[in-house]
Amino acid sequence: MALTVEEIRHFRHCGYLKVGDCLSQEMVAQLKQTILGDITDAVEPVVRNHTGRVVRLSQVLDRDPLFRSAAMHPPLLDALESLLGPRIELVRNRHNHATLNLATEQGDTYHRDAVQWSRSLISVILYLEATNLDNGCTQIVPSSHLLPYLDTLHRVEEEQWVARSGLLSQSVPVPMPAGSALLIDGLIFHRIGPNQTSNTRMSMTFGYHSADELCAIDDSKRLLVRGERVYRGNDRN
Repeated sequence: MALTVEEIRHFRHCGYLKVGDCLSQEMVAQLKQTILGDITDAVEPVVRNHTGRVVRLSQVLDRDPLFRSAAMHPPLLDALESLLGPRIELVRNRHNHATLNLATEQGDTYHRDAVQWSRSLISVILYLEATNLDNGCTQIVPSSHLLPYLDTLHRVEEEQWVARSGLLSQSVPVPMPAGSALLIDGLIFHRIGPNQTSNTRMSMTFGYHSADELCAIDDSKRLLVRGERVYRGNDRN
């Protein structure tokens, strides 16, 4: 499932890419059942909304092995390898959650998943239910990952230069079918749209790096999911 040259160029320029058929429908059904079970039982760590209802499961990589299987599913890693190269790390301390997007009149605030372009990441949203304009599909400001440094992750619309730019009005909705993945540059402005239906919109999110060739120390917050770590520092013996 390697990406084409044109798809790679689209990701580099626009900051996002839609990848279909990353998860089988059987795996999607198993993940939904597992997530709903943990939500019903409020298996910690969880995030609750203002009414006290559980809407997010945190640290899913340490839960049922099914979550790790999904995050390491070969079709997904094949697509990521086209962008990150043959040595890929899965990040434990960014994302690593499953979300149940409920009905709401107000969408998420615009945010980034990283602040530093020299060590950004690829965020991967795996959709377990079809997402569209009605139930709050992801909204993206194309090419906003190319904008100047911004030392904040959340509520980027409150930054004066962002508000003056008018760029947030250029955001586009990205509907996705169940079992598909949306790959986004960690620096891009994006948000979850408002769910205006009585149904849920379930998804999982993971973050991926290329393995750092200048880091000689294994990091417990990084999980090598493809290839091997290779150290290439100038101080090698």
